Amino acid sequence: MLDRKTEKQLDRIVRPYRITDGKRFRLKDIRPGDTHGLKSEFKTQAKELLERGVSWLADEQDKLYAQDRWSVLLIFQAMDAAGKDGTIKHVMSGINPQGCQVSSFKAPSSEELDHDFLWRCVKALPERGRIGIFNRSYYEEVLVVRVHEELLARQKLPATRVTKKIWKERYQDISSFERYLARYGTLILKFFLHVSRNEQKKRFLERLDDPDKNWKFSTADAMERNYWNNYMAAYEDLIRHTACANAPWYVVPADNKWFTRLIVAAAIVDEIDKLDLAYPMVDKAKRRELAAVRRLLIKS
Repeated sequence: MLDRKTEKQLDRIVRPYRITDGKRFRLKDIRPGDTHGLKSEFKTQAKELLERGVSWLADEQDKLYAQDRWSVLLIFQAMDAAGKDGTIKHVMSGINPQGCQVSSFKAPSSEELDHDFLWRCVKALPERGRIGIFNRSYYEEVLVVRVHEELLARQKLPATRVTKKIWKERYQDISSFERYLARYGTLILKFFLHVSRNEQKKRFLERLDDPDKNWKFSTADAMERNYWNNYMAAYEDLIRHTACANAPWYVVPADNKWFTRLIVAAAIVDEIDKLDLAYPMVDKAKRRELAAVRRLLIKS
């Protein structure tokens, strides 16, 4: 477990960005360029803290697997070029791949469209003892599908089920689903990497200027910028309706990558520490068995 001083430090850093009750949430209250008062000179120290967090997570992952009681689900949502991939790569760099699975959800297939919108994500949920990472998720169904409502028609829902209440109903479905998962031992942490429109433009141009990053860019990415305000409204609305204590949202300023990674790592460390993970205790019968094995090994 973390010492009390470290716990307080992590909580102090993360608290402004943790949303557990969305009723009064306003996206404009969190600036994409915010660094919690930390200056750029803090980058080196932030990198050291990140490395410590990564090392700590590796140890806790081992206990998570051994204890086999909890599972962890990390959900990442963001506009393009906000840094989801890089954040996942850096924060989870010390994790044993055997105990972690990353699932990316893009445009649904024809098979997926023949099921309810949660189906493809349910199949990818982490089992007990493992960490699951969703790079985008079922929240796309109240984001891109809401911004581009023509996508809703492709889902072949009965006409009587598509009403003005459909988005509110999907929020209710998602909240019920997450409450169910939390009740049966899944720690759910949701991250919205909040990048500004100007910073996104800067990163897009960098991708165009760098031949090694050209593969990351598509015309569709640039076209989606025309719907920026619609997306921001959709993000604000979904966070207001789905943030709760057992499945909090973290609205993470994403204009400064070093700060983004620090906050995500701190949030994960802070919440996993609360699980009080430990290696299983060995009972007397098991100890006798191990002692017998030791004697056999010594004799052999």
